[in-house]
Amino acid sequence: MSTQTGIDEHVERLNRISVKRLIDPERDVPGAVGAGQLLPDDLLSIHGLDVSLTEDQRRTLGREEVASILDNGIRFEAVLEAGFAFQVALAPNVMDPRITYLLHEMGEETRHQRLFQRVIGQIDPTARNPLQGHWLLSRVDRRGQGWIINHPALLYVMVLAGEEIPDLFQKMASEHPDTDPFLAAVNRYHRQEEARHLSFARAMLPEVWAEASWVDRFQVLHIAPTIIKQMFAFLVQPGVYETVGLDGWATWKAVNKLPERLALLAEGTRPIVAALLDAGIIRSGHVPPPWQRLCQVDAKGRPLAAATAPTAATAATPATDAALAV
Repeated sequence: MSTQTGIDEHVERLNRISVKRLIDPERDVPGAVGAGQLLPDDLLSIHGLDVSLTEDQRRTLGREEVASILDNGIRFEAVLEAGFAFQVALAPNVMDPRITYLLHEMGEETRHQRLFQRVIGQIDPTARNPLQGHWLLSRVDRRGQGWIINHPALLYVMVLAGEEIPDLFQKMASEHPDTDPFLAAVNRYHRQEEARHLSFARAMLPEVWAEASWVDRFQVLHIAPTIIKQMFAFLVQPGVYETVGLDGWATWKAVNKLPERLALLAEGTRPIVAALLDAGIIRSGHVPPPWQRLCQVDAKGRPLAAATAPTAATAATPATDAALAV
């Protein structure tokens, strides 16, 4: 069987599964978050930071962090949708099964976004994002989003980043006994559908890489880790910490230097390096230094002995054929 035929069959199977597993969150994921602390203390971003908060402050912080993460999720998935829509618009053959799957994925992502909206509305956050509305940052953000959309190899790597990192955190939250029950249910629902999205992105990597420009290839190998690190850092934006009386920017900077936080980032991004190795984009023994630093791995992509993450026991597992079986 040729590689091309194998990808075609894999995508067709994902299309069949997407039809059979249509989930409407308004109907199939009913409920609301409770009034208490939504995340346990050890899953708050400040875990490991020397700060003392009251029970009410931890409750507020947990709720504001969840709202910030979901807000970012809505916006990031919108960028992916725009990139996919651009590919559909330029497709030489709109009957290609890849185009069919992109349409499935965009539909699923918009359902996720509506569910995230519902949870944010239930939380009713008060945090002000200091970056929002800044004229220069807004312009840079628009340019950056347009750049990603126009470079397919980078887009698919960002798809992996935008799915793998939340997948790890959602697994940890959904399996923790102290997570709000409805939030845990939302996380389980989201992970179920994102497994297919990850499988599709990994399958498409060799194709988009074969057609990628030298600029696209360079940024995947050397620039993407910086973009991913910044994306992760702003999942919880600085204004969140101000809601409990902390200095927003100072706390944000301290949080993103925490060993626990860096370990979580490394754990969440190692599957991306594994996907790049599997696709032949990176050769074993030649993992670029930016990826080594981001994922805390050696040149062969192996986790560094000194960088064993405390989250390893709850590490995200790749979408396997068994998990995706019809």
